[in-house]
Formats: sequence, C-alpha cells, structure tokens
Amino acid sequence: MFLKNTALGFILFNLLMIFFIENTYAEYRVYQYSVKYKKLYEVDKKPYLVTSTLDPVSYVAYHGGSQTMAIDLLRSWVCKGHTGQLKAYCPSPYEKAKEVKGF
Repeated sequence: MFLKNTALGFILFNLLMIFFIENTYAEYRVYQYSVKYKKLYEVDKKPYLVTSTLDPVSYVAYHGGSQTMAIDLLRSWVCKGHTGQLKAYCPSPYEKAKEVKGF
C-alpha cells in the first residue's frame, strides 16, 4: 500500500512540475583566446585567435598542456541555447557594439 502511494505521489509530482514549468532555457559561455604554440618552428610562433566553449584550463589540457602552448583569454560572453548538432556560437556582443557604433 505504502509503495503504491509513494509511486503515485512521485508520478503526480512530476506531472505537476511539467505543467508548471513553462520553459527552461539552456545557456553556455563562449571564450575567445589568443593561442601561441611553444614549438621550435618559426611558422608556429605567431599567435592566432580561437573561439571555444572550453574554459581556459580545459582548453589547455585538451590541446596538449601548458608545456606545448600558451593562451591569453581575450573575452568571454554568454549565449542562450545549446551547441548541439554543430550549431555555430552566438555572435560576440562586442562585435554587435561595433556594428551599432559603425566602427
């Protein structure tokens, strides 16, 4: 008897939560880095710009560690939605500000 009431209560609670929670929104943070590899070749010595959803520590660890690369965090911003199915990141608010001001 107790088990049936507990299961029924759990099901009713979940149904109520579904009806009362209208919309939930996911969000993610985008990071922009200046990346410079620490290699002996002259070609690799120039820094380049990278945009990623990996935080600075994870980015360095995923791409070989601090012995092979140096990164500088330039900016970051929050985007609504998700990055599933290879969706592009949302544009930077800094770029939007440039467009509005006409720079």
